[in-house]
Amino acid sequence: MLPLTERSSPNQTAILSHTEFLLYGFPGVSVSRSLLLIPFLSIYLVILAGNGLIMHRIWAEKTLHSPMYLLIFLLFAVNVSCTSAIVPKLLLGLAFGLNHISLDGCLLQMFVIYITVMTESGALLQMALDRYVAICKPLHYQNIMNNNFLVLLTFISLARSVFLVSPIVILVSRVNFCNSNIISSISCENMALLRIGCGNISRINLIGLLLRIIVSIIDGSLLLVSYVIILSTALKAARGQAFHKALHTCCTHMLVAFLIYLCGLLTSAVYRLDASISVNVQNLVSAIYYLFPAAVNPVIYGLRVKEIRVCLKKSFKIKHMDNGGSSE
Repeated sequence: MLPLTERSSPNQTAILSHTEFLLYGFPGVSVSRSLLLIPFLSIYLVILAGNGLIMHRIWAEKTLHSPMYLLIFLLFAVNVSCTSAIVPKLLLGLAFGLNHISLDGCLLQMFVIYITVMTESGALLQMALDRYVAICKPLHYQNIMNNNFLVLLTFISLARSVFLVSPIVILVSRVNFCNSNIISSISCENMALLRIGCGNISRINLIGLLLRIIVSIIDGSLLLVSYVIILSTALKAARGQAFHKALHTCCTHMLVAFLIYLCGLLTSAVYRLDASISVNVQNLVSAIYYLFPAAVNPVIYGLRVKEIRVCLKKSFKIKHMDNGGSSE
């Protein structure tokens, strides 16, 4: 194992590889570096509180144990898992300078991040399917979208994520990290690790690009086509409160999906323009991609989905009454 130094000597680069790294996000910020702890800690607490509250209400309220709300639960669980794989390590580095991470820890973090990102995309596809069946085939909804089918779809989504992510992690684990042991990123992303690798990494870059195409373009196109069909069907049969409610829920899912994919495409574009954009800007864009949708999604669903909004109001009302009764 090499000591924690920024550069290896020229005669070592061909035979030695770093197995421990410094995960050093925002390297250009030095004097007021600890001040970054405040916004990241605040956002993380908002994510835990917002997602956790709605997940708790969906779990506790039996009336919300339908496929649509269980898929929202899955989406929020993925949000919490992804941010929890990134933010605690970042906070430890900002607060106490605990930036050390082993190669195995880095690869594990990469695996969890990419698995959750792809599972999030799969959850969005399942939501689109749920709304398609609800609006385009309402008479068959109960027979098609049952719990067993929902579990099967979730298993397929997870299996797809593992199948597509595992080759990336395996290939990165075989890279010789002889250029540096400093990862100038907020997390062990594929591109961040390849920056400090040496040798031919074109194959890994190509696989990473194909993975981005599969997730962003194919899943995004499927979502777009699905919602075009859904909205077209809903507008043709736009009569009654049920259709208006379904249309409203559809627009909520579309808003969340648009937000997630927009942040993802922005991050991808910033990394592809590596030479013209500073590392700190890239890290900021990555933080927006991983944290902003997870923080905003509970607000969107809490405000736009009536059943969730009613359950939240009822929960706060009960707690308020309990507090008032205990104080008398």
